[in-house]
Amino acid sequence: MYKIGIIGDGYTAAELLRLLAGHDELQAVMISSTENIGKNIGDVYPHLRAYYNLVCQPTDLEQIKKSCEAVFLALPHGLSVPMVKDLFGAGIKCVDLGADFRLQDVNTYQKYYETRHEAPEMLAQAVYGLPELNREAIKTSQIVANPGCFPTSAILPIAPLLEAGLIEHQGIIIDSKSGVSGAGKALKASSHFCEVNEGFKAYGLGTHRHGPEIAQELSRAAGEKVEMIFTPHLVPMNRGILTTCYLRLRPGQKAAQVREVLLEKYQAELFVQVLEEGVTPNTKWVYGTNFLYIGIYADDDTGNVILVSALDNLCKGASGQAIQNMNLMLGLEESQGLRGLGIYP
Repeated sequence: MYKIGIIGDGYTAAELLRLLAGHDELQAVMISSTENIGKNIGDVYPHLRAYYNLVCQPTDLEQIKKSCEAVFLALPHGLSVPMVKDLFGAGIKCVDLGADFRLQDVNTYQKYYETRHEAPEMLAQAVYGLPELNREAIKTSQIVANPGCFPTSAILPIAPLLEAGLIEHQGIIIDSKSGVSGAGKALKASSHFCEVNEGFKAYGLGTHRHGPEIAQELSRAAGEKVEMIFTPHLVPMNRGILTTCYLRLRPGQKAAQVREVLLEKYQAELFVQVLEEGVTPNTKWVYGTNFLYIGIYADDDTGNVILVSALDNLCKGASGQAIQNMNLMLGLEESQGLRGLGIYP
């Protein structure tokens, strides 16, 4: 068993523990906290009570280096950098669920996250953690930047089409809806029940921090800068992301090629499922799972392509994907701890 540490005790940390309870080769041996120091994690999250007897501790990197072989960092932006720098020097494998290593341009990071990056020299050493696109690099990396939930839902459907030269690099529209858990556990007026229930709103227009992350990875797939618009929305549900991507076929390309390219790219992938013609996904289908479903509409007459994806923002959008990445980093079977199906209805 690999001994694993978790730094942070928010929703993504709780989801890591839920999934690791079914993992045969990763054992969570410590969890650190700031607000719940001294509390048993089963008291903080009662659904974990039957599996864990971990007491939340202050973050002690020296103790982590002695007791853990790998670490998940489930922290707000800006907090992971000094810890990863220290752990990296000790040879500890790190998956950062925060944003500190996702953006390769330090100026973009500092603009959108409004904080100084304390180790820009380490950005080139981090691999962007989409296993279906970057698997081989993840296997040999010591630092993996776990993607954001919105970016995962947009990049996986669109990137193969850009790589294949099927769609235009301009006019890409990404329209996403997320459940409230995507805002995290911290108390905010905008995520109170009375503010969210029976309402539906767009937010972060042109300023959402996941926008440059999506643009970075789509530009990488296209081989040049893409022009895109990303609009997130808040939906009154606990979990789930539904993303609708509007694209245009390049002249001379055929609608049937969209399905062919995505099927070829993902036919051997367990966690990305391309749905049958005429079928679009529902967030309920992936609730609590590490799956991403993709529905496709493409039309030769208009040149329009519409891709609809669904994932669980706390699983494939965060903790499930983090475990998928850690499995690869440690040379384990990639689906370990992630084989569970969704809950329905």
